[in-house]
Amino acid sequence: MTTPALLPLSGRRLPPLNLGASAFPHHRATLRLSEKFILLLILSAFITLCFGAFFFLPDSSKHKRFDLGLEDVLIPHVDTSKGGKNLGGFLIHGQGHDEHRHREEEERLRNKIRADHEKALEEAKEKLKKSRDEIQAEIQTEKNKVVQELKKKDSKPLPPVPLPNLIGINSGEPADLDIREKRNKIKEMMKHAWDNYRQYGWGHNELKPIARKGHSTNIFGNSQMGATIVDALDTLYIMGLHDEFREGQEWIDKNLDFSVNSEVSVFEVNIRFIGGLLAAYYLSGQEVFKIKAVQLAGKLLPAFNTPTGIPWAMVNLKSGVGRNWGWASAGSSILAEFGTLHMEFVHLSYLTGDPVYYNKVMHIRKLLQKMDRPNGLYPNYLNPRTGRWGQHHTSVGGLGDSFYEYLLKAWLMSDKMDTEARKMYDDAIEAIEKHLIRKSNGGLTFIGEWKNGHLERKMGHLTCFAGGMFALGADGSRDDKAGHYLQLGAEIAHTCHESYDRTTLKLGPEAFKFDGGVEAVAVRQNEKYYILRPEVIETYWYMWRFTHDPKYRQWGWEAAQAIDKYCRVSGGFSGVKDVYSSSPTYDDVQQSFFLAETLKYLYLLFSNDDLLPLDNWVFNTEAHPLPVLHLANTTLSGNPAYR
Repeated sequence: MTTPALLPLSGRRLPPLNLGASAFPHHRATLRLSEKFILLLILSAFITLCFGAFFFLPDSSKHKRFDLGLEDVLIPHVDTSKGGKNLGGFLIHGQGHDEHRHREEEERLRNKIRADHEKALEEAKEKLKKSRDEIQAEIQTEKNKVVQELKKKDSKPLPPVPLPNLIGINSGEPADLDIREKRNKIKEMMKHAWDNYRQYGWGHNELKPIARKGHSTNIFGNSQMGATIVDALDTLYIMGLHDEFREGQEWIDKNLDFSVNSEVSVFEVNIRFIGGLLAAYYLSGQEVFKIKAVQLAGKLLPAFNTPTGIPWAMVNLKSGVGRNWGWASAGSSILAEFGTLHMEFVHLSYLTGDPVYYNKVMHIRKLLQKMDRPNGLYPNYLNPRTGRWGQHHTSVGGLGDSFYEYLLKAWLMSDKMDTEARKMYDDAIEAIEKHLIRKSNGGLTFIGEWKNGHLERKMGHLTCFAGGMFALGADGSRDDKAGHYLQLGAEIAHTCHESYDRTTLKLGPEAFKFDGGVEAVAVRQNEKYYILRPEVIETYWYMWRFTHDPKYRQWGWEAAQAIDKYCRVSGGFSGVKDVYSSSPTYDDVQQSFFLAETLKYLYLLFSNDDLLPLDNWVFNTEAHPLPVLHLANTTLSGNPAYR
């Protein structure tokens, strides 16, 4: 084994340190770097003490005064009758103090240095007697102490903030027996997903339910950050699974660490982690969730250090270095990613009193308002260096979807006072309806994708959330068009239901076409998969809340049964690779959003409306409920957007 060389900052290599076999009689002569480090510390302490004794011990033969360089020396108060000035329990004695007192002080210091010297020698001897394992254990203990100190430093108390009016966080029990049984079935599915993650993937980001081990993707970097735990917390809470909730809280308190050398997706970490932690805080009142959310948000802020203030797609949590996805239109940032920060960041400013988060997202909004938009549409790509659009591709599905959702929800979350956000939403929806929404030959309303002046007649599963968005935004729409947008939401819900109903498994494909005689059906093999996505069920739930048409509960139950039949395995739930195959194969991933969104929306679909009422709660794009910030309670009411 070769001894690793020490690399100084200058880059020059130092020769390896060899202490010889006698230093550690039970081990090989060549030592590990960590062991050398300990010995160097011991030797340096020893040398320091020796030099200290050499320089600071007085010359006793000449009985010189030991002068600390002070005109006056503070000495504990003993007697005020000898001419000293009393100062708070101490006497200030001048230079004329008797020589005897100085000699005593010198002797005391000399004895202390000698004792420290002997103690250091004894400690060094003891260190040298220890085995390799003992030394490594001590090193690890010291590392843990440093980590704990850093955690304490990061955990500085946040200012007390009045909580918004929190209504309907543990209710919703339906009176109808059939509906109650269906809701209980969804709860059982949640418990199956959680229990298997708890057993086989605990602490990992996600679960491989067939292999029965942890799973991670590059959106979370290479660290075990417990994404499923954070994402599932609020679902566990509203389902009344409080033992499971406490399990998750305990793991987060003890293990969730953001000071890792890991590159993560700013968007995914924001909507899943910060959104999940904030929702858990508001629902439970447990401070640990708020503290962790603020710690993580601080780690994301370096992503905004670009020439335009448009954040990078990814950031290293330790170094703060950011970059964009290599495939994203010549180094562009993605509309749905930098446009899906507003809800969480406004709540961060509300809870901390620090406007930095609010200012970051408002800067993005102001920049977008100034830019030209082709046909009133927002392209999916924007270069964070130049501030120019990338290729002109517009979608209400992947790459664009939640940007539009958050314009509407910024208005709702502000108690409908952020009229700037509402105007941007209304303008965008009018352009989308004019250029992207069409009816198929068979009468199905769909939302296509605009690519370089051409409408692609294809709709993704992700786009199916828009039915719920149109319904949610109907109230308050321009020109008294609430009925129109509610009807548009119903038409999108119907189309997305057809995409499920026209498959063998009654589960929707990732994308489906409307070309010629092919309608609401996937054509390409790589678009036939279902990965436990929530968007169709999300729209069913919103449509149920606004219309109470029983077909939405019926459609939701069909989807729940199909998931339970075809995606459930003994180790959890898995996505399937082909929804048109009668014998599907599994992708072996239990996505964290399955617990955060799909099962939550199903549970809410079979609950009464008094559970998380929409007048009081706004759901982020990962289905994490955040309370409406009424002006009486918000620290942001001085901002122009909230006037």
